[in-house]
Amino acid sequence: MGQVVPCDFIGFVTSQHDLFIDGENLSSHDELMANFFAQPDALANGKTSDAVRAEGVRDDLVIHRTFHGNRPSLSLLLPKLTAYATGQLLAIYEHRTAVQGFIWDINSFDQWGVELGKQLASKIKDNLFDGRSNPDQPVRASNPSTTRLLNYYINNSRDTTCDATNSGLTTVTTKTYGDTKRTAKSMNARPIPSRHDLTGKNGKLS
Repeated sequence: MGQVVPCDFIGFVTSQHDLFIDGENLSSHDELMANFFAQPDALANGKTSDAVRAEGVRDDLVIHRTFHGNRPSLSLLLPKLTAYATGQLLAIYEHRTAVQGFIWDINSFDQWGVELGKQLASKIKDNLFDGRSNPDQPVRASNPSTTRLLNYYINNSRDTTCDATNSGLTTVTTKTYGDTKRTAKSMNARPIPSRHDLTGKNGKLS
């Protein structure tokens, strides 16, 4: 394709659950962040063929180890991966997409392919309803691949104690929201762990 596409790197200052193992100089988060800082440099600076040959690399491998550099990238360093930070990321990418559309005079969100998918999804919903309402009958979709996937999904997500004749829903799906809400509330009530069991630094994270 031959076109240079800018690359985005997203990193976080604080880990949600950092680990430090005995014998290691850096925590697991620092190891990951080292690559976060290094990769943009690799894209920007590259590596010349002369530098590769100076390392004693065989001639037939020089072309594979040579990188031209001058590749643009964007580094986003956020305080911590939280729901709020995730919302910020979604907002900035959506805003960027919209602004690019304004500049290029296109509707960035007018996606005919997505519209086709929504049309096909309405047929899939009918298949799902049939599968939930008639558990003894396999569903038949528009092609063998989707048929097999749908039947696997229905058979492995069905609660056998559920009466699906009225709604087509299983008790698993109807109680998912409540379970998720209770789990989230429980998780939010817990303090962030300050220790782990790998004994690095006496089990302390910092």
